[in-house]
Amino acid sequence: MVLGNMTVTRWWWVRHAPVTGLGGELHGSDDVDCDCSDEAALEILSRALPREAVWITSRLKRTRRTAEAIQAAGNLRIRPTAVEDLDELSFGRWQGRTWAEIEEKFAEEFKTFWENPTRNAARGGESFEAQMRRCAAAIQALNASHGGRDIVSISHGGTIRAALAQALNLASEDAMAIVVDNLSLTRIDHLSIPSPNGGGESWRVLAVNLPVNGVGGVG
Repeated sequence: MVLGNMTVTRWWWVRHAPVTGLGGELHGSDDVDCDCSDEAALEILSRALPREAVWITSRLKRTRRTAEAIQAAGNLRIRPTAVEDLDELSFGRWQGRTWAEIEEKFAEEFKTFWENPTRNAARGGESFEAQMRRCAAAIQALNASHGGRDIVSISHGGTIRAALAQALNLASEDAMAIVVDNLSLTRIDHLSIPSPNGGGESWRVLAVNLPVNGVGGVG
């Protein structure tokens, strides 16, 4: 969308459907499946999301399956692009374990992690701050390649928190406090304004963690 000399790129972030067999384990970047049986929710999302949009997922199955289910509910046929840098945070060797199991098996590592949980990482994983940096780079690249378009991103809780941190210039600790539910909608606009000095940009946030029964009025 172009308003005067300003280019508006409209982001529609949807967190994937619930993971199947959820028992309190950390899944992170594990490629686990999801439950797309809530047909009513999927249909509402299919009606609320723009028809002419670029569709983005991560590489993980739960985002791709959710995108397919939403499109099927709305009779859409848009091939999503999988973007690696929008994958969920990696918890390394902690993935597939509950917090209680992690504390018992990796006691010292667990203690160190909670001293600064957005900057520390499990062994073999990454910190939330690292995820924020890679997501920010991916989002900026997509703004450049699809400026002025609607972008539907079927994504992860951590990735959506990272996007909000970028838009609102939040510290990692503040972004981690944001709740992002499964199949909720978060709406963010990127504003780009050209100028002789190279242009400027800003963001506006229209909705965060909007439940599926409230998405109809968000533009």
